[in-house]
Amino acid sequence: MTSPAPCPYLPGRSERKVFTELKGPHSDQLNEALGRIGFRRSQTVAYRPSCLDCQACVSVRVVAGEFKPSATQRRTMKANRDLIATECRPWATDEQFELLLKYLGARHPEGGMASMDEMDYADMVEHTPVSSCLIEYRETDENGEPGRLVGACLTDRQSDGLSMIYSFYDPEHAGRSGLGSYIILDHIKRAADEGLPYVYLGYWVQGSQRMQYKVRYRPLEQLTRDGWARMSDEEQNSLIVDATKAREPIAAAASKDGQHSGFNKI
Repeated sequence: MTSPAPCPYLPGRSERKVFTELKGPHSDQLNEALGRIGFRRSQTVAYRPSCLDCQACVSVRVVAGEFKPSATQRRTMKANRDLIATECRPWATDEQFELLLKYLGARHPEGGMASMDEMDYADMVEHTPVSSCLIEYRETDENGEPGRLVGACLTDRQSDGLSMIYSFYDPEHAGRSGLGSYIILDHIKRAADEGLPYVYLGYWVQGSQRMQYKVRYRPLEQLTRDGWARMSDEEQNSLIVDATKAREPIAAAASKDGQHSGFNKI
């Protein structure tokens, strides 16, 4: 159990986590079992919030085979359908790191990951005891071949779906919008095409504006005390309306992940 620390999502609250090491010949099976009860992976550690007086962090996953894109999501898919997505082994490159720094500098300059160096990034990508990949999203060059890198996502492959560990993209691309959403939409399509039932999005934190984008993907299941349960259309509609009303430029005071040293949340 970690010691209490300031919550990166809800001001005035503290957080703590319970964690365990992933190692040995059955790391994949252990990671999957823990993932189904709300744990997330960071390098060789699986962790879950275990706060004393708060249960705001809720694990959510999209039912890939039944996904119904909104009109906005359909436009996002159409606008970015020219991108070439390539599934790569989890190996860090200078090009990826430069894109990550650009993303963090624009979106989370004061966050815990802003101080990452090349070694930190390599550790995040390469130190994995489970089946992982890094999916790159590239524009085409003048010959129709993969060119400029505009997005990437570290992803775990599980028997019941894809778990998105951390994604980043070019937040200042003049000719594209919705790259972050497109990466999620592409993962949902990949899972559905492969017959995998779910895409795990990590934690949805009610009350944290930075995490409200996750309620826009439906159908969505949330982990409750009684197990996984589908969020009703009425509840999801209400949450989407609330998120739309509250939407404004996100304050750059905190990272979406809180910190990079050991516990990265998507």
